[in-house]
Amino acid sequence: MNTWVVGDVQGCFGELMRVLTQARFDPDRDVLWSVGDLVNRGPESLATLRFFYQLGDHARVALGNHDLHLLAVAEGIRPIKRGDSITAILDAPDASELLAWLRRQPLLHVDEPSRSLLCHAGIPPCWDVGTASHCAREVEQVLRSSDYRQLLEGMYGNEPDQWDDTLTGIPRYRLIINYFTRMRFCDAQGRLELLTKDDAAAAPAGFAPWFSFPNTSLQDWQLYFGHWAALMGHCPAPHFHALDTGCVWGHQLTLRHRDSGQLCRATRDPA
Repeated sequence: MNTWVVGDVQGCFGELMRVLTQARFDPDRDVLWSVGDLVNRGPESLATLRFFYQLGDHARVALGNHDLHLLAVAEGIRPIKRGDSITAILDAPDASELLAWLRRQPLLHVDEPSRSLLCHAGIPPCWDVGTASHCAREVEQVLRSSDYRQLLEGMYGNEPDQWDDTLTGIPRYRLIINYFTRMRFCDAQGRLELLTKDDAAAAPAGFAPWFSFPNTSLQDWQLYFGHWAALMGHCPAPHFHALDTGCVWGHQLTLRHRDSGQLCRATRDPA
């Protein structure tokens, strides 16, 4: 069995099929991990979502901000935005089944045997692995419950911007979601800066890329993340692996073998 990790697909289904063909991925034997953002902005979000759903136990998906946005739109909480490409999912005969499956996916996947962590944006320097796992489970439990609409309604916003163990309710959940799905820049205490989307060199005063701060609890783990297309797969921390290489923006989709580090890439087809 091989385990492969793919960057932000965002509906680029053709490119996904090409990298899996390069890897000789066997859906009956191998496992495919996704750093999230399966859907939106690319041309084939429905096919992408169906593919991961049909992989069953051979898929591990960490929820991304676009995946959560799809859930909010499906519930009528948010309108479809310009550039969204999720209408085909909402109109599909199997929409309810697909969305129910998506809502059950984690914010953080922890694989103890391989000492691997999978999430969309990253883990802030103010958390150790235990705290990150506990916080992820908190939100996942609500997202999978009958109260999920309240969570989706309250997850939008940039405040609070710094972790405090005493936070409760929606503000606590919102910050957890922002750490796992939106984070790029923060300070050493985990205070977020969510407006800047440029590369690592563009850090605003007082902030730096989240992965630039020492976090001793992560030093024995391999962490796979996406979300930050401007990095183009470059992360200076050797045990952190940036996998969003901007496929939906006309660049490449990256697939990485979890154990060997082998890379497969497919360049975006012209529209």
